[in-house]
Amino acid sequence: MSEPIDEAENANSVTGTPAAVRVTGVRKSFGSVAAVAGVDLAISEGEFFTMLGPSGSGKTTLLRIISGLEQPDEGSVELGGRDVTRQPPYARNVNTVFQDYALFPHMTVAQNVEYGLRVKRVPREDRHQRAERALQMVRLTDHGQRKPDELSGGQRQRVALARAIVNEPGVLLLDEPLGALDLKLRQQMQFELKRIQREVGITFVYVTHDQEEALTMSDRVAVFNNGRIEQVGTPLEVYERPTTEFVAGFVGVSNLVELDGLPVMIRPEKIWFVTDGEPDPEGTQVEAGAIEETAYIGMVTRYLVALDNGDHMSVVRQNLHADRDGGESDAIGRRVRIAFRNDQAYPIESAPESGDGPDDKRGQK
Repeated sequence: MSEPIDEAENANSVTGTPAAVRVTGVRKSFGSVAAVAGVDLAISEGEFFTMLGPSGSGKTTLLRIISGLEQPDEGSVELGGRDVTRQPPYARNVNTVFQDYALFPHMTVAQNVEYGLRVKRVPREDRHQRAERALQMVRLTDHGQRKPDELSGGQRQRVALARAIVNEPGVLLLDEPLGALDLKLRQQMQFELKRIQREVGITFVYVTHDQEEALTMSDRVAVFNNGRIEQVGTPLEVYERPTTEFVAGFVGVSNLVELDGLPVMIRPEKIWFVTDGEPDPEGTQVEAGAIEETAYIGMVTRYLVALDNGDHMSVVRQNLHADRDGGESDAIGRRVRIAFRNDQAYPIESAPESGDGPDDKRGQK
């Protein structure tokens, strides 16, 4: 597995500043279930960091431990170099945005955004100006006098974000905030969130089970499984060079096969069909087989190829010609040769035979 704390230490040594968030040896159990099973993690100042994993993998529990809503059984949490492990949420310089926006229905948008500043007894004129800046940042300047029920889901999410940003926290924690939005709006908000994070420069720690969200927005991603971190890296590293079988299967679609006795991963889009009569391309692995299934999914058609050696490979081909690539249901049973470059088949760690508990999901594809 990766050593994320060392990676972040190296990044922070350049600036000489402490990590925005440092988690050391954190464990948390609920009864006999280990929700977080010994996590070490360091997140740099100004980073958009995503904790990605399936339900029950420990990512939300760790986020709640960072926020102070849960106490770890073991380990420590530091924010900006200060140990806050036993401090209550209100004593930590963090704010949390949840999937449930929790806006006050009787207040206007501007009043909702100002609420935290009122609690802190910030002078009226100052809080009005700060709220106006926050609404401008989320592009809701003209919505200050509206009530929450007059807004769309995406607009309510932006109000919740403005309400968190206006307090100028050192770290903003986001617990699947886009989960209630429809697909198109969710995709739009992904770009909006990244834009806002760049503008404010606040460290974002984002929790999601959605791989597209993680890859779209993050500077780095930590992939969680069974209470542990399987890999930490940039979106490109996690997708293109997964280090474990679980990461290869969870982040995108992957083919897991053996080459020369070693388990390797090849992404479906890296594989292509070799034209009849064409010689084997140099520097590639070529396998023969037959198309077993096809699925037309808009931009691409996905093929399941049963290889003569007993393996199955998923192959994706872009639909450049709608009149020809409409799913090709008549292709089932057709003999084909597929090829992929040897340098795009990445070795990975084999999944262990058994996990640490009944909810172990290692080896899922």
